[in-house]
Amino acid sequence: MGRPAGRSACPQRHPPVWSSGRSGDAYVGRQGLTYLTGLTRDTAGTRGICLTVATLPPGARAKAHLHHGIETAVYIVDGEAEMYYGPRLEQRLEGRAGDYMYVPPEMPHLVLNRSASTCRAVVAHTASSDQDGIVLLPDLDALI
Repeated sequence: MGRPAGRSACPQRHPPVWSSGRSGDAYVGRQGLTYLTGLTRDTAGTRGICLTVATLPPGARAKAHLHHGIETAVYIVDGEAEMYYGPRLEQRLEGRAGDYMYVPPEMPHLVLNRSASTCRAVVAHTASSDQDGIVLLPDLDALI
């Protein structure tokens, strides 16, 4: 007799399909932005992806950083933000609600919100935690 539908052959900490239903607790990441816990290795046992929500109130600013070996994809739900990127943060990209952004591995970047409204964005990383692979770049912070 086969396994019941929806059951994995390998024992797991979490069921094969999992939903938290809602975002979890807020926390401040190493890069200085506030996130709501979503799907991560700690909440869902993910191995190669995580999905969180970043909240940037007016005036929020990340520390310059990169993600070693990790891709980042962003979808802005509400508000707007700016991202400076490149070896010396010489490039600038504006994002508004409905925009997607992509940051390849090893790309220095800094995100900030100079608007009068809060920016909320869904953020995915090709790691099981959004804090994996972060390398802070304090020498670049003063450039922006």
